[in-house]
Amino acid sequence: MTGARPTLKSRLRLMGIAISLGAASMLATVPASARGPDGIADIAEKVIDSVVNISTSQSVEVKGAGRDAMPQLPPGSPFEEFFDDFFKNRRGGLPKGGDKGGDMQPPRKTNSLGSGFIIDAAGVVVTNNHVIADADEINVIMNDGTKIKAELVGVDKKTDIAVLKFKPVKPVTAVRFGDSDKLRLGEWVIAIGNPFSLGGSVTAGIVSARNRDISQGPYDSYIQTDASINRGNSGGPLFNLEGEVIGVNTLIISPTGGSIGLGFAVPSKTVAAVVDQLRQFGELRRGWLGVRIQQVTEEIAESLNIKPARGALVAGIDEKGPAKPAGIEPGDVVVKFDGKDVKDPKDLSRVVADTAVGKEVDVVIIRKGNEETRKVTLGRLEDTEKVQQAAAKTKEDPVEKPVTQKALGLDLAALSKDLRTKYKIKESVKGVIITGVDGSSDAAEKRLSAGDVIVEVAQEAVASAADIKKRVDQLKKDGKKSVLLLVSNGEGELRFVALGVQ
Repeated sequence: MTGARPTLKSRLRLMGIAISLGAASMLATVPASARGPDGIADIAEKVIDSVVNISTSQSVEVKGAGRDAMPQLPPGSPFEEFFDDFFKNRRGGLPKGGDKGGDMQPPRKTNSLGSGFIIDAAGVVVTNNHVIADADEINVIMNDGTKIKAELVGVDKKTDIAVLKFKPVKPVTAVRFGDSDKLRLGEWVIAIGNPFSLGGSVTAGIVSARNRDISQGPYDSYIQTDASINRGNSGGPLFNLEGEVIGVNTLIISPTGGSIGLGFAVPSKTVAAVVDQLRQFGELRRGWLGVRIQQVTEEIAESLNIKPARGALVAGIDEKGPAKPAGIEPGDVVVKFDGKDVKDPKDLSRVVADTAVGKEVDVVIIRKGNEETRKVTLGRLEDTEKVQQAAAKTKEDPVEKPVTQKALGLDLAALSKDLRTKYKIKESVKGVIITGVDGSSDAAEKRLSAGDVIVEVAQEAVASAADIKKRVDQLKKDGKKSVLLLVSNGEGELRFVALGVQ
């Protein structure tokens, strides 16, 4: 026969050649900039000695089982005899009393590794708080392998930043912070650290996003990058192409534990301010406004005549806080603080925290559709956690069924003494109590529940169910699509809820 077709093996070989040649052809047409900047090697060589490994150790109590403890097996298991013989031979017999687990185990030391970087030639190192948390001993390991004991200067748990100090045995090189606010999407960045204890590893990628909030803390504003960041990179620096630190690599999102291109770094603007305070005071001294705030949703914005939806809605005021004497009230929407625009509650939290304690600032609010400016002298945010003790439960007396009215999918009643007792409502809380919620209503979707108290409707105080019904009917006539409720829980904590009225 003539014109025979090539065999499968030869066809595959030819296809492989075609693909290889095609790939080579494509590579030839890809501009160098698409494969990454040429200066990465120069930058890495310049800063690599400023990046250190952080080694920590701590003693951990082992209860009932150590490394040599016998596995707990079901009675009669076919492996019971095997493991019994194995552990007797390995450990010279079982503990007295036939205790296979060995209840009394000595404390065991555990070790962990992370990354950090030198910001002062005197031996000042920045890393993550979670890298050194609960450590009994901290060591800095230089790029040349030199291991030096370090001391803790201070930590900030809210931003996960820690500062260490060590005594250099020879001159060291420090790196400087850059301006993370100038980062652009798509800009090249370089991560250096100690992934999986490999040490001195350099990866490169781009800035995928800025100001990323992933609900890790009150001041989330992460730089997102696709530069490979893995376990052990925590606390290491993220560099720009000037060799400046523009972030501290802190966490990854990954279903496998390895990099999938979702790495997050605390921006240098945040880190530099935290480090300055830790070095100066050994702690953070953040500004405090004394308000509880919530998101301005589209529905709430419509109810307050704010277009577009923006700012931070004041839901409550601390009676001893700086906002109280300045005249800021629940229902006000903060749209500017100390000259900086406030787009959402996180913006306000961050800018207040970054402002010096005792500074007088202008706070621009929207109240009933009008802008007003209030002067506030900031206090200091206390980080001590409040310990709340639950009151002992007492037997409840039978409560007479209250007279209720329905509105907005809610059963509403006057706030009587019996209802205060039943729902544990403080005497200071005034308004109309919710005794039931229609499960298919907008109110149920907004998580209103029995025991909540409606304090205001459309920024007007209410004292009865009739007041609420009257206000809602009027809003319907005015063509409003939603009504804004100020709602309190039993402790007096307030929040705003917008419900549809049509």
